[in-house]
Amino acid sequence: MNKVQSYKDLIAWQKAMDLVLTAYRLSATFPPREQYGLTAQLRRAAVSIPSNIAEGHGRRTRCDFVRFLDIARASANEVETQVLLAERLEYVKPGDSSACLDLCDEVQRIIKGLIISLERKDTARPTSQVSGLRTQG
Repeated sequence: MNKVQSYKDLIAWQKAMDLVLTAYRLSATFPPREQYGLTAQLRRAAVSIPSNIAEGHGRRTRCDFVRFLDIARASANEVETQVLLAERLEYVKPGDSSACLDLCDEVQRIIKGLIISLERKDTARPTSQVSGLRTQG
C-alpha cells in the first residue's frame, strides 16, 4: 500500500472530485431560473466536499482532519438532498440523477471509513498525545 503524500492521493478526494463533475453536469440541465438557486447551491455543496478533504489533510492534527472530513460528509448529505429535491421538482428524471446519487453514497461511505480509521489511530495512541499535547517529564 502506498503512503499518502498529498490529499490528491486520497480515494475520498478523488471520488469527491468525480462527484463535483457529475453534479455540475446534472445541474446544467436545471431550468435557467434556478441558476442562482438550486443550481448554485448544489454546485457549492459539491465543491465543498473535496475542498474540505484537502483543507483537513493540510491541518496540523488528526483531530482537525477528522473535523473537516465530518464537514465534507455533511456536504455530501447536502448534495444528496439537493439532487432528490431536483427530482421532486421534476428538473431531472430519477434515472438521470442516479449516477450522482450513487457517487454521493460512495463518497459518504469512503469518508466515513476514513474517519473511523483515523479515530482508531487516535485511540491507539497514549492519551497525552491524542489531544496533540505532550506531557513533560
